[in-house]
Amino acid sequence: MRPFARLFAFLMCLFAVPAFAQTLPVEVAGRAAPPLTTDKENLWLLDLSDGGRVTIWLRPDVAPKMVERVKLLTRQGFYNGLAFHRVIDGFMAQGGDPKGDGTGGSTLPNVAAEFNYLPHVRGVVSAARADDENSANSQFFIVFQPRLNLDKKYTVFGRVIEGMQYVDAIERGEPPTDPTKVIRAYIAADNPPPYTPAAAPAPVTLGAPVTLPGSSSPAGKAVPKRASATRAPAAAK
Repeated sequence: MRPFARLFAFLMCLFAVPAFAQTLPVEVAGRAAPPLTTDKENLWLLDLSDGGRVTIWLRPDVAPKMVERVKLLTRQGFYNGLAFHRVIDGFMAQGGDPKGDGTGGSTLPNVAAEFNYLPHVRGVVSAARADDENSANSQFFIVFQPRLNLDKKYTVFGRVIEGMQYVDAIERGEPPTDPTKVIRAYIAADNPPPYTPAAAPAPVTLGAPVTLPGSSSPAGKAVPKRASATRAPAAAK
């Protein structure tokens, strides 16, 4: 039994990987070297309304155009206040649309596809797009659980390395009733302030209802509006 025990211990040491090492860059011959996970120029910070900051390790080595777009829009304040408009439990959370219905984007040209070898595993951040492979723009999605059928069909450009619990807490729905929002987005190299929770809305005080002459209904009663049809991009199929 002793030789077997020694062999088992050796294999455990060989294949056991510390949790912190799972995010360390690995250089492979013939591929561009990824940035360090401590490179602040390639750390995208999303302060979410559900209570915390998400740190995303950007990968310009595999998706330089999409990473450049995200950095540019972030520094313009584009993502501030935008909601996660399509969130499917067990799949992904999609955001980055100023229209909030999956059909919007920035005023900049679309970004060409940069499909790469990175798999769509938990925590991966990928560029949402329509049917056209070269239609990525500002929208992105964060994967809850592996969806390897999306590999080499969507551009992976980053991965969550801190704050995944806040991604898991994003409100579900298509669209959600009370959507989680990006309070502010930053690039870590720009020395952002610490996470600050979103300000609570001011309480609304309602006065006594006023009945108009000849009417039995209070004035100003809200009338439900029919929601407009929405079309989500193909990223969440």
